[in-house]
Amino acid sequence: MSIQDGMAAVVEGLPYVMGGVGVTLAVVGGALAMGLALGLLLALAQVYGPGWLRRLTGVYVWFFRGIPLLVLLFLFYFGLLAALQIELSPFTIAIVVLGLISSAYQSQILRGAILAVPAGQMKAARAIGMSDVKAIGWIVLPQALRLALPGWSNEYTVIMKDSAVTYALGVAELMARANHVASRTYQHLWLYLMVGFIYLLLTYLGTRGLRALEERVAMSGYTR
Repeated sequence: MSIQDGMAAVVEGLPYVMGGVGVTLAVVGGALAMGLALGLLLALAQVYGPGWLRRLTGVYVWFFRGIPLLVLLFLFYFGLLAALQIELSPFTIAIVVLGLISSAYQSQILRGAILAVPAGQMKAARAIGMSDVKAIGWIVLPQALRLALPGWSNEYTVIMKDSAVTYALGVAELMARANHVASRTYQHLWLYLMVGFIYLLLTYLGTRGLRALEERVAMSGYTR
């Protein structure tokens, strides 16, 4: 195994591997969006819901935080969907499973952000005649979402790395394409170094963008 052969394999396989960037970003973006939507509902249920609903959401969070990603991918794709005779593409399953796992983690990020908003603001909103729903939607959540950005940016990096596992279902993302080229050229070291660098770059660019957004919407009086 020579450096020249490794570099040749990288140059040859780079266009094909880079074709998986869009797939990876679509999986990450879809999972983040789904996780945010479900996580917000779970956080609201844990903070403002009745006791039985808080316990139910607690079980949900415990379940999806406690089972490894690969097990859940296989459980949904080869188990539940096969048993129910539902046909979904591996790409869709990857987004759904990553989104469900992310919602469990994002719910805790958002729950902490909601609780960080001073309780007096909710009382003040009620005092001027606002309903709880309006007070949450117009007073609490706009502040909580800003406070949640640092933790949310960390969730981006987690999902970006976890997306590599979806190649086990045949999703044509970065890792799957790099593995395909490596199995054909036998230049595993150089190709995996290349895909590792691409993941590092995507993670860096994403976190930089989220950090810029965090700075843009930062509220005076709150420390990061």
